Amino acid sequence: MQSSGKQSTEVVIPLIVEELEVDRRVVDTGHTLRVRKQVHEDVVDLDQPLVREYAEAEPVPVGRVIDEPVGIRQEGDVTIVPVMEERLVVRRELVLVEEVRITRRRASRVPDKEVTLRRESAVVERFDPEGGEWLPADPVTGSATAAGAGPPDRGR
Repeated sequence: MQSSGKQSTEVVIPLIVEELEVDRRVVDTGHTLRVRKQVHEDVVDLDQPLVREYAEAEPVPVGRVIDEPVGIRQEGDVTIVPVMEERLVVRRELVLVEEVRITRRRASRVPDKEVTLRRESAVVERFDPEGGEWLPADPVTGSATAAGAGPPDRGR
């Protein structure tokens, strides 16, 4: 452009815009994974005592004449139940013939039994098409691990 005798120079500066396009696609790596479950059995000893309560009855001869009936009484952990009879004599007497002493006993024992407990663990494996076999795989990445070097056994 020229105007009134002065010369002007026009400078054009190109502007560049870069654009980024991000896309995802599934890439088949040829790895086949499988997850299977293993059941482990651990035999443990059962050490809980079993308690059984029972009563023993012991008759104790008394043979004493009494004036009136005697009731059941308690002496420590023994319950005493009187057994009476009437005897006909020239006069009537109430005779305490015997007492039955009932004692409570408790016995416990530990049964010698074994109990089987089960636990499960997951095994992740990758199929190796070259060897035609299943190899242990890293459960996070799915890649094969060295023989025998799988995830650590946590003792379960």
